[in-house]
Amino acid sequence: MNTQFKKGILDIVVLYSLRKKDKYGYELCDNISKVLDVTTATLYLLLKRLKQEEYVETYLVESDSGPARKYYHLTDKGNDYLSVQLKEWNEFKSEFLTKALSDKERRRLSFMLESIGSLSPLVNV
Repeated sequence: MNTQFKKGILDIVVLYSLRKKDKYGYELCDNISKVLDVTTATLYLLLKRLKQEEYVETYLVESDSGPARKYYHLTDKGNDYLSVQLKEWNEFKSEFLTKALSDKERRRLSFMLESIGSLSPLVNV
């Protein structure tokens, strides 16, 4: 996947992954890296920025198998931001499919974009 495209959608992927359940850093990185080719360092830098922007907050939970784990929680502000980003993504996708492609190209690309646009592979992440 193109690096710039990946960079543009990574916020959505991370925040969407936290929508249903808080996750600790390694768990989040491990799950996302199964879907997108991104490094752990990239994801931790992104998580740091998302925390600074107050889209996520963190808390520690003691672990029986090692040091305490830092969990990430989607804030109300982060959920609002995610909703706006998903709306913009869907508008872009719709406009692109409508204006930029022929009918044949639109049908072919529509299937590929649906899995990305709905983030269906990430629902269980």
